[in-house]
Amino acid sequence: MRLPGLGMRVYVIAGASVALVLALVAVLLTLPGEAPVLRPPEPEASGSPPDWRIELAPAEAAVWGGYLALGDSYSSGDGADSYAPGTARDGGCWRSDNAYPHRVAEVHAFAGGLGFWACSGQRGQGMLDQLGGADSQLDRLEAGTSLVTLGVGGNDLGFVPVLRTCMVRLPFVDADACAAQEAEIIERMDVLDGVLAEILAVVAERAPDARVLLVGYPRLFPPEPEGWYYTLPPEDQRWMNTMAAEFNERLRAAARRADELRTSGDGVGSVEFVDTYDAFDGHEVGTDEPWLNGVVLASREEGGITVDRSSFHPNAVGHRIVGQVISAQVELGPGRPLLVSRAAYARAAAAPSPR
Repeated sequence: MRLPGLGMRVYVIAGASVALVLALVAVLLTLPGEAPVLRPPEPEASGSPPDWRIELAPAEAAVWGGYLALGDSYSSGDGADSYAPGTARDGGCWRSDNAYPHRVAEVHAFAGGLGFWACSGQRGQGMLDQLGGADSQLDRLEAGTSLVTLGVGGNDLGFVPVLRTCMVRLPFVDADACAAQEAEIIERMDVLDGVLAEILAVVAERAPDARVLLVGYPRLFPPEPEGWYYTLPPEDQRWMNTMAAEFNERLRAAARRADELRTSGDGVGSVEFVDTYDAFDGHEVGTDEPWLNGVVLASREEGGITVDRSSFHPNAVGHRIVGQVISAQVELGPGRPLLVSRAAYARAAAAPSPR
């Protein structure tokens, strides 16, 4: 027998039961005791774990740690005056306060500061030979290094002897004094290719997250010289420009190969070429306002002229210009994503700021 109003009563009871449950939950949440633990949702079975790397904008990828400036006299500032105490001496590093590493550090606030270790006379092979020694530049690298500028190779090619042979030609009318050295220079470039690969491998091992900027060398003379410069006729000036251009292409290729190794590996850091070949356009040696030193005569000795080590090196203005080119590359980046390990980034953030 169907009881009248039973259906209505069932709904009322059901509604009351729901209300009672909600009230009990509210009471329980207000009772003293431990707060409920909030846990993030479990990842889906198909989801991947968080990347151990982070992607940074080009400038940020350069400044999160320390900046190390490595290389030879073109990086140390030999020829730019205002030398650091103890460095301006025979066999010294000739580190100038006007050198481009200081200009770069003025523009970008490196969390780990500047380590300026470039040294006049440094060879690429010497960098490898000095590992573990007191004068080693590469031993300054560490996991907290975020930017490395490396300018090296000119001494491996015998820049000073080549220049001396061109300038002090015996007999004076020897028209082939410069060009006759080309085959030997190319052989030295071939050797240097392997040396640079080893250096960049050491950098990758010791500063794996760093952006490495391999800095090229500027053109010394105008593309079309108007006349002789001391004992250098226009054809020899053009020849020296050609050798510099060839060397820069070798450096560009070395940077590209090293960067490909990075991207095919764990993907952190980078190796980039900084092209300074045309940086002094209109201000080369022999122009009215050169940004490089011309011939600096140290003394006259029996058998010829002694050309000072600072000859054909950028002056203070030249270093400021190179610093601008490097800073532009810092902002531009390599044209691909820049990744840094989260661990290295976190350690650098926790480290005290340099004084």
